[in-house]
Amino acid sequence: MKLWVQRVTEASVTVDTQVCGQIGNGFLVLIGVTHADTEIELERCLSKLIDLRVFEDAAGQMNLSIRNTGGAILVVSQFTLYADTRKGNRPGFSYAAPPTLAEPLYNRFVERLRQELGTDRVATGIFGAHMQVRLLNDGPVSIEIRFEKP
Repeated sequence: MKLWVQRVTEASVTVDTQVCGQIGNGFLVLIGVTHADTEIELERCLSKLIDLRVFEDAAGQMNLSIRNTGGAILVVSQFTLYADTRKGNRPGFSYAAPPTLAEPLYNRFVERLRQELGTDRVATGIFGAHMQVRLLNDGPVSIEIRFEKP
């Protein structure tokens, strides 16, 4: 499982001209799932995400997590995080899990985030939809979180 985490001052996702998810300060999280991912990888990524200390404290140091700040998280499914660009110029996506495997883990990830942070602090895109994602990256701060079976 891979997460691409961006600290934002605002982010939104639109499907067919309708905003389906929107947040202020917090994280935009793109999530990719591969074939071997299980609840174990999900919990490791979740734990790392919610305790990731990249928000500034009163001294201007990145010492606070999303738990500490009360910020929100916008979660967007992103199978292209598993793009293979080693051969040619057209990426392959064989490392990405098919929707039948990825969607339940994506939904479980969102459910667990809502359990940890509250439903009002977690917004989403629509799994498998063609989405337009807007964000204002703060810093910029962009971090990959990755837990995969060897």
